[in-house]
Amino acid sequence: MTTPTVLTDDRTAPGGSPAPPSKAAASARRLTALARAELVLLLRNRSALFLALVLPVVMVFSIRASLRQIDLTGTGLSIAGAALTGGVGVVLLQVVYMNLVTGYVTRREELVLKRLRTGEITDREILTATAVPSIALALVQCVLLVVAGAIAFDLAAPKRPEVFLAGLVVGLVMMSALAAATSALTRTVQTSQLTTLPLYFVSLFGSGIFVPLDVFPDRLASALELLPLTGVVTLVQHGWLGGVEGGDLLTAAAVALAWTAFAVFAVQRWFRWDPRG
Repeated sequence: MTTPTVLTDDRTAPGGSPAPPSKAAASARRLTALARAELVLLLRNRSALFLALVLPVVMVFSIRASLRQIDLTGTGLSIAGAALTGGVGVVLLQVVYMNLVTGYVTRREELVLKRLRTGEITDREILTATAVPSIALALVQCVLLVVAGAIAFDLAAPKRPEVFLAGLVVGLVMMSALAAATSALTRTVQTSQLTTLPLYFVSLFGSGIFVPLDVFPDRLASALELLPLTGVVTLVQHGWLGGVEGGDLLTAAAVALAWTAFAVFAVQRWFRWDPRG
């Protein structure tokens, strides 16, 4: 009677030759290698790293200063709570969205994306690996915001961490996909500073980052709820501070997921791999 051959932990096949890695393992290895290279490039770019780290902090203090001029009575928000949850939105906009638009355009115009596509790595792996350093940096900053809220502003830990994390994850995916989609409209690295401004300013002042939606008239607030980042900010606020009704939470989640799905579709449909020059 023959005994069936069993692959051991070192992935050996009959005859002692190494078994080929699974598709998932090969994909993870390629993704990790490219993401590591992207992280090294980010760390070497001192100016970009400095701006990504410092600007969100400056914006949090700007939000806090602006909120002192607004009557928050009836919103259920404190100045510190509104400023720090708005800070998460700033991180998503500046560290992920604006940074990635520049990154995708730079690599496209320098033919990096085109060269990568000639190898085994897939399109999805290329886009994901390029986004990993910015996403990691954003996660670190969001953790620091939560810690700062507990230590310096006497805010409690997130009341519903699962909602907070869900909003943050959806925001990271959405902003990464919107960055890739915006890069298709961006001809050069210099013009990326212009193509990112519409979403940046609309989100800052209309998604509850600088000004809570409850301050606006009801009809205008209902329209602003449909903006891409509004649902994410609402989820983050509820997860951290509480106070959002169940129906509003479901609406926020639906809007955020709808924009994320649209952004992913836009990338699949219109993302450009070849230089536009």
